[in-house]
Amino acid sequence: MHVPHRSPAVDIARDPAPGVSSLAALLADAGRMTMLWALMDGSARPAGELALVAGLSPSSASGHLARLVDGGVLAQASRGRHRYFRIATPETAAAIEALASAVLATRELRPRPVPVSRATPVPLRHARTCYDHLAGEIAVDLFARMHDHRWLRIDGSDVALTDAGVSGLTALGVDLTAARARRRRFACTCPDWSERKPHLGGALGAALLSACLDAKWLEPTREPRALRVTPLGERKLSRIAL
Repeated sequence: MHVPHRSPAVDIARDPAPGVSSLAALLADAGRMTMLWALMDGSARPAGELALVAGLSPSSASGHLARLVDGGVLAQASRGRHRYFRIATPETAAAIEALASAVLATRELRPRPVPVSRATPVPLRHARTCYDHLAGEIAVDLFARMHDHRWLRIDGSDVALTDAGVSGLTALGVDLTAARARRRRFACTCPDWSERKPHLGGALGAALLSACLDAKWLEPTREPRALRVTPLGERKLSRIAL
């Protein structure tokens, strides 16, 4: 029997958001989302640890993790007898961060007993990682200053680096050549779930965070994702794009 060929244009017309519903279904389960949130610091964690974080049995967690791997949300690697999982792509991490931001925005439309800002842990709100780039108050303020002083041009979610931005970031020790060589979006806006304003994402955002860590302006803490701004960092970061 002859099966008529369907062009990509026909498929897109029938499904204007291809794959979105499948991804949304994977993220809709509370247990899976808890495990994903534990991986938002860019780490790779074993299945047993993720099961404990989500309060799931090992067999149940294994099933959820398998679905996330099959759906392309997680990447899996074997180390000896253990399987380690990490978020597959920066774009996936950005989508999860955006969902968190959307949740806070919708909460503002209905009554709640406690303001969102009070529910956000202070260390996380001030400075944290968003997968592999900087988020929180520090990141939002820095992004706004770089835009205001024409280091960056913003067009929707796309971000372009100006000549002034190239000079300024290079002086800070940001490796722009390596950032441009990465197989991912160079620079983009990323919604900040605690501040509900954008911060810098993409390879450029990752390179900026790496430079800040190398310069000891920021340092990790015992709390996952939270970063400490050192005294030197307070002085240096406050002078960027002024």
